[in-house]
Amino acid sequence: MTHVATAAAAPSARGSGGAPSVSPSAGSEFSPLLRTVKGQGLLDRRKGWYTLAIAVNALTLAAVVTGIVLIGDSWWTLLLAVPLAVFSSRTAFIGHDAGHAQISSDRGVGRLLGLIHGNLLLGMSCAWWNDKHNRHHANPNHVEKDPDVKADVLVFSVDQVLERRGFRRWLTRHQAWLFFPLTLLEGVALKVYGFQDLRRQAPRERLVEGALLLLHVAAYATLLLTVLSPGKAVAFVAIHQALFGLHLGMAFAPNHKGMEMPDPDSAERWGHLRRQVLTSRNIRGGPLTDWFLGGLNYQIEHHLFPSMPRPHLRLVQPMVRAHCRDLGIPYAETGLVESYRQALGYMHEVGEPLREM
Repeated sequence: MTHVATAAAAPSARGSGGAPSVSPSAGSEFSPLLRTVKGQGLLDRRKGWYTLAIAVNALTLAAVVTGIVLIGDSWWTLLLAVPLAVFSSRTAFIGHDAGHAQISSDRGVGRLLGLIHGNLLLGMSCAWWNDKHNRHHANPNHVEKDPDVKADVLVFSVDQVLERRGFRRWLTRHQAWLFFPLTLLEGVALKVYGFQDLRRQAPRERLVEGALLLLHVAAYATLLLTVLSPGKAVAFVAIHQALFGLHLGMAFAPNHKGMEMPDPDSAERWGHLRRQVLTSRNIRGGPLTDWFLGGLNYQIEHHLFPSMPRPHLRLVQPMVRAHCRDLGIPYAETGLVESYRQALGYMHEVGEPLREM
């Protein structure tokens, strides 16, 4: 039997008013699906798959670094900033999966993988990321509880818009147009956030996290400044970090922007299934899309089963889609370009009040 995904209607992408009504048994809606998924072993770890993925990623990064050293002080070396940015994103996806215990159920192993792929290889604090990202998963698109929709450089609700002043007011007015240019700064911003978060961390965690962040900066600077002239080194950093930030922005932008933003009461009434499905958007595609987006194109399945190994997300998708159809719950799925159109369209709509003043 073929099940067709139901795209979320435009009105429901603007707030909880378009959400379907909640039945009295909403709390048990997820249980039958969870039992089926567990019964089919889809929550079992895929250590062989991840071992290969980590090894290939490490060898590719090593090959890029070797190329930088061999080509030396040449403008041609700057071309290697492109593959380095791409595989820096792959590194971030591995760190993301480790933080969700997708790779190993052993917390120590997961933390070690996060420290290597986050702090050491990217200069991004895995403790900061895990804390922020887990709060997002617990309450996606909740304006009071989800740090990803907290008013900052960008805003995601009219209430946030009305509080903007000065330069931030101008940013909000044009945020849809500025979104992708701003992602060019995300690679550097992630490093800054990590260092800032050290003050929150316990002394022992701060020591480990801080030492690895400093080691990353020292190794990165030493590599580039011993191979390239200062001018070329700065250019390389600019290209690498800008493309790294853009890639991550392209991977994360389609996931929730423009989807339901529940108020506190409706978020509680929905239960886990509706809370995760109604606020998330999937991206259609094949193996290339899976690779480019690091499996985040199965955002609905990832939010329902955050510890599910990445290669199992595509396998569970038909079950989730069918389950949502049977319950009458909208299942949002669209193409990559259309997802950007919807996300940017929503951000443009949010800034509309300021453009009318």
